[in-house]
Amino acid sequence: MLTLVNFDNAATTFPKPYSVKNSVDTAFTKFGGNPGRSGHILSLNTAKAVYSTREACADFFGAEPENVVFTLNCTHALNLAIKGIMSDGGHIITSDLEHNSVIRPIYALSKKDCAYSLAHVEADDNKTVSNFEELINSNTKAIVCTLASNVTGQILPIKKIAEVCHKHNICFILDGAQGCGILPLKLSDGVNIICTAGHKGLYGPSGTGLLITDGNFSIPSLIEGGTGSSSLELDQPDFLPDSLESGTVNTMGILGLGAGVKFVSDNTVQKIFAHEDKLCRQFISGLSNVPNVIIYRNPSCKYVPIVSFNIKGLIANETAQILSDNGFCLRGGLHCSGLAHKSLGTAPDGTVRFAPSIFNNEIQTNSLILLIKKICQKY
Repeated sequence: MLTLVNFDNAATTFPKPYSVKNSVDTAFTKFGGNPGRSGHILSLNTAKAVYSTREACADFFGAEPENVVFTLNCTHALNLAIKGIMSDGGHIITSDLEHNSVIRPIYALSKKDCAYSLAHVEADDNKTVSNFEELINSNTKAIVCTLASNVTGQILPIKKIAEVCHKHNICFILDGAQGCGILPLKLSDGVNIICTAGHKGLYGPSGTGLLITDGNFSIPSLIEGGTGSSSLELDQPDFLPDSLESGTVNTMGILGLGAGVKFVSDNTVQKIFAHEDKLCRQFISGLSNVPNVIIYRNPSCKYVPIVSFNIKGLIANETAQILSDNGFCLRGGLHCSGLAHKSLGTAPDGTVRFAPSIFNNEIQTNSLILLIKKICQKY
């Protein structure tokens, strides 16, 4: 049987820590009550366990526990934030490296009563910041951008962008899907709303995400329903997290996410980044003298541990399929980020993405390098 090596951790980390599996198992066997819905001991114990994860996530991002909202994924969180902040119309700015979870909600709003602008991301951080600021007008309500590109891994200058938002009193929404758990990030960095996935760098189960806010900008609800609070009122509660958490939460996923956040905290984002970055540097170095390999990195930029590449003569999906047939799981194509690939010049076929995790090692990386060299010789 073919042994599989996952280098597609930018999509979702796998394998997960044993502590995450154990936490999910415990949730199924011990915490089966509906949290916040009853006064019996099963419900109360489950609610305490869920709140413990809320506290852990709040501590991780420097937030208040009540300002931590559990979501289905990062896309869900971004839709809540973007459509909530822009509910009364206005102008919003985003970058030309964004995932579809950012640009599609914005584009949908533009068909109604919102306008949007795209800021070009450059190798020079100061130019990037200027590109954002030059687009601000009297109707601008928010800037939303990624912490790091899910295609190339390029890190955006979020602290400087945050300063621009604060200067103009507009909301700063951050897509942290490719940076949270790898880069240190707190609300004190100037971000108003952090949206992120639970199943990527935080090592939680699939179907988990977070919206974390500093509370300075009100986010109207998009979904109304049962919250376990203010049940005699027909209006949705106007306080967090209840206003954005209608219906029964994903208890098993949330408790697994709590274990994932603890795993990252115990190992530290600095050590995780260093390990994964070392594998990326090994990967780039091993292929640097192979003429048929194109690596999409600019030495002037800073990157999270992601490397996009192509093999001349093969489209990205063909390369990814050959690698998969030989036991290596890498994602080829557009990575749900058409904007980024247009900016990079790799549309319509995209790239192949190498994205290691803390559970990958140098032996696996070297084996992948050797396989790519063999593919280049053949094609």
